[in-house]
Amino acid sequence: MKQFVVIGCGRFGSSVAETLCSMGNEVLAIDSSEEIIQSIAPYVTHAAQAEATDEFALKSLGIGNFDVAIISIAGNIQSSIMAALIVKEMGVKYIVAKAQSELHAKVLTKIGVDRVVFPEREMGKRVARNLTTSNIVDFIELSPEYSIVETMLPEKWVNKTLVEIDVRANYNVSVMAIKNGNKINVAPKATDALKKEDILVVIGHNDDLKKIENV
Repeated sequence: MKQFVVIGCGRFGSSVAETLCSMGNEVLAIDSSEEIIQSIAPYVTHAAQAEATDEFALKSLGIGNFDVAIISIAGNIQSSIMAALIVKEMGVKYIVAKAQSELHAKVLTKIGVDRVVFPEREMGKRVARNLTTSNIVDFIELSPEYSIVETMLPEKWVNKTLVEIDVRANYNVSVMAIKNGNKINVAPKATDALKKEDILVVIGHNDDLKKIENV
């Protein structure tokens, strides 16, 4: 279980925080709005009202002990940058920040933010899924129950064929395509041997897809 702190709980931040918590992680949600904190509190581990740029308040919440910080402050680029600097100095291992423009993204990258995201390009749930599963390359939610994932090939499957693995029978999912660099095989043969660098595009129920993540 990882520990996440989400600073700024608007639509994007709330989506990330709630999804991370639903996946079994410890999540601290921080926002300057008391109303927002009250609404999100039932869906996260902890919720606290504080200003994103209040270094003393963030220190008192033990931000430095968290594995990942997600800076999701809407409408204030200066506060976003300041918050990123503060959590960086506190020693948070991995920092993700929402950017409003390419220039904003460049500044965030220069001050040491590990990953910059644009809300209009990435859904909150998609980001949360990528953060908690290192072998998942991409994630598309088709419905609350079903998704498509791009996953790195598990070591146990290297040099094996789809027939040998029999993902449909053993995992109840289907392999839609196999990606290798710029090449995409949209009609993989059951007898093709899988390579270490392959990325599988798999569709199925979320519970079944989790089995592949843990192979």
